[in-house]
Formats: sequence, C-alpha cells, structure tokens
Amino acid sequence: MDQTAPPPSVAQQLGAVARDIKLSHTVFALPFALLATFLAASWADRSPNAGEFALILLCMFFARTFAMTFNRLSDALIDARNKRTERRALPSGRVRWDTMLWVVLACALAFVVCTALFIVQSRNALPLILSLPVLAVLAGYSYTKRFTWLCHAFLGLALSISPIAAVIAIEPGYLGQPIIWLLALMVLTWVAGFDVLYALQDTEADRELGLYSIPSRLGISNALMISRGLHTVSIAALLGVAWLSSQLGVLFWIAAGVTCVLLLFEHALVWGGKTKQLNMAFFTVNGVISLLLGAAGIADIIARG
Repeated sequence: MDQTAPPPSVAQQLGAVARDIKLSHTVFALPFALLATFLAASWADRSPNAGEFALILLCMFFARTFAMTFNRLSDALIDARNKRTERRALPSGRVRWDTMLWVVLACALAFVVCTALFIVQSRNALPLILSLPVLAVLAGYSYTKRFTWLCHAFLGLALSISPIAAVIAIEPGYLGQPIIWLLALMVLTWVAGFDVLYALQDTEADRELGLYSIPSRLGISNALMISRGLHTVSIAALLGVAWLSSQLGVLFWIAAGVTCVLLLFEHALVWGGKTKQLNMAFFTVNGVISLLLGAAGIADIIARG
C-alpha cells in the first residue's frame, strides 16, 4: 500500500469489505433456507408470512456476512503469504483490522437481534437460544484448515445449518421429517465437494504454509475422487428429497436432473486437476444449482397450494 496515500475513509473500507467477502455468494445457501421455509410452512398447512420471510432473509445476510468477515480477519496473516489472496482487503491495507473487527461484532449482534425478533413474530424463542451456537460453528470453520483436512466438511456443515435453522424458526415440528435432513445432507456434501475443487488452486501454497486441505494432504488425484464421491452422495440425497416429499413435484424433479448434469459439467471443467476454468466451475455452476433448486422447489409448493 502506498505509504503517502491518505488513509481510506470508513465508507471506502466498508466498500472494500463488501467486495472482499463477495455478498453475491450468499446465493449458495440462501435458496435452501428459503426452500426449507416454504417446506416447513406448507407442512403446517400455511404459507410463511411477510415478517417470517423478512427475518429469514436478514438472519441469512448477517450470519453469512459475520462468517466471511470473521474468516478474513482470522486468515489475514495467512492470506498475506499466499499470492492468490495477498490483495484481499486486510493484507493489502485497504481495510483496517479494527474496522473489520467492528463489522464482525456488528453482524453478530444484528444476527442475534433478528433471531430474538422471532419471539415477537411467532413466540418462538428457539432461534435466539441457538443463535450463539450457530455463530460459534460459523466462526469455528475458519480455524479448521489449521489442523484437519476435513475443513471442507466443516464448511459444508456451516452452510447446511441454513435449511435446518429456517425450519427451527418457522415450524420446529418439521425437524421430525426426514426430508429436511436429506436436504441438509445434500447441502453439506455439495458444498464440501465443490470446496475440495476450489482448494486445488492453493495446493502448493497450503503445503508451504503448513495448512490442511484434501488436495495438499492427500494429493490432487485423491482430491478429485473424494469430490466426486461427495457429489454422488449429494445427488442421492437430492433425489431422496424429491422422492419422499409430497410437497415437491415435477419442477423440482427437473431441477434435480439438471443439477446432476451441472455437477458432471463442473467436474469436467476441472478434469485432471485443471484450474483454468475453476471460477466458472465454482461460482457460476454452483450458483445456478442453488438458485434452480430453490426456485423450482418453492414454485412447486406454491403451485400445490
């Protein structure tokens, strides 16, 4: 960073934070939380009301922003030693450490407040009771790469909380249905599988820094096989959701079929460990999958009344 340049303003720093954590990537988990919202409400023979819908959106936004800013804060020194990440907001000096810390704390507080509002909205205290454990899981993921190559599964677990949390907020009784657990398993293995592929680009850097990831610890060939295995489980869980749910219909089945094709395409893009098309495989393909499944499922539920 140019030492003669004036320090960045708070507005500039917040803009840098927003660009750094890529708010658009909320698309990976949000559609599944919304799908779970409609599934749970439909199971109770009702529709989610505007207040519930708004709170789910706010909780997802603040939880995801907390997780990403905490990750950037905890990994700042590591990012500074990796050529791919050295230009991120903290290592490059575009954002001050105390600014990032305040964003982390503000998002954590906002998330807890939003969960508390479910008491007002529907007399449901469970979201508030579970808010701190959820934040602990989201923050804990950031440290897993320091000691276990199962870090990819921890990331999947963090995102798979989203549909379960939505059910707890809307209709906790729906947790007794296997569909929501299959949906969570689908999200967990889908995310873990594409995170293994994303880690291919940092294989050498992770080895040099002593970090754990499946590519750096088990090799690229094994990483590709493990990712395929995870996505096979993900497809099986997805088909289980479509098969068991009486609330979902032909649109979701079509979306599930397209998802299978897209996952095959994703693996074709990185065949042999190639990383040239990794951004398309990671961001574009997986973003389409989540939006497609969420939209198709919600449309089916609405169409069935």
